[in-house]
Amino acid sequence: MKKILCIIFCLITMISVVYACAPIDVKYDNGIYHIVLSGEKIKKQIKFVSSSNLITNREAHNSGNSALTINAGFFDPKNQKTISYVVTDSQTVEDPLFNENLMSNPILRSNLQKILNRTEFRVLDCDGKLKYEIAPHNANVDFMCSIKTSAQGGPQLLPQMRLEEEFFIIKDEDGTVTRESCSVLHKTARTLIGIKNFEGGKQEAHIFIVTNENPMTLEEARNLGKIYNLDSMMAFDGGSSTSLDYKNIHVTSTQDSGDTGRALKSFMIIQK
Repeated sequence: MKKILCIIFCLITMISVVYACAPIDVKYDNGIYHIVLSGEKIKKQIKFVSSSNLITNREAHNSGNSALTINAGFFDPKNQKTISYVVTDSQTVEDPLFNENLMSNPILRSNLQKILNRTEFRVLDCDGKLKYEIAPHNANVDFMCSIKTSAQGGPQLLPQMRLEEEFFIIKDEDGTVTRESCSVLHKTARTLIGIKNFEGGKQEAHIFIVTNENPMTLEEARNLGKIYNLDSMMAFDGGSSTSLDYKNIHVTSTQDSGDTGRALKSFMIIQK
């Protein structure tokens, strides 16, 4: 009997270890999907892509033969042009400098350098070894490294919040907020991504899809990252753009187009 129990215990332990080490681990709790990407192989499968025309997350998921797809950068729904840089296969495929609406708006134009330097999530190729990084767009990469794929969003949440630096809020001389973008100070659905570093150079990417069931301010989102001891963290486009497709999971944060979700510009896909 003891031998049988021992065998059962060993089998359960082996199953638990395999599950914990799965490259894509998705858990759901209280309106939040927590996705952990672990291991080196999955870094090769991550790719940021964009569409010339706005498409839904599900359409990007299906057309990209993706295992998992989330929404990524900001865009202008009026002219369908990007507000965020996107790099695919080491080439810049989306550049906000080509968005004339940024140039024609005097407030945006006067703060253009802040917008262009918003935070991005990168997959770096460092002499054959892939590495995650969250950094402002203008931040240089390490020696012998190049950006394989990336998408800009913002703001940075960890290690420091960069709301003013990335032009998500404006304060007057008394410290009162006079302008807010992307509902950064209000509760809404969120798409968040962070990095956890381990000894020996190992990394995990943590994605949080905060649904309308448990909307958060960015301060609350930042605290969520602290709970998981993330070393760096940022937001992608959120609110009605927040989307997730994975196996039988289909998350949309707007019902304006039935259950298909909002049409978007850029996506993070994990290729099969």
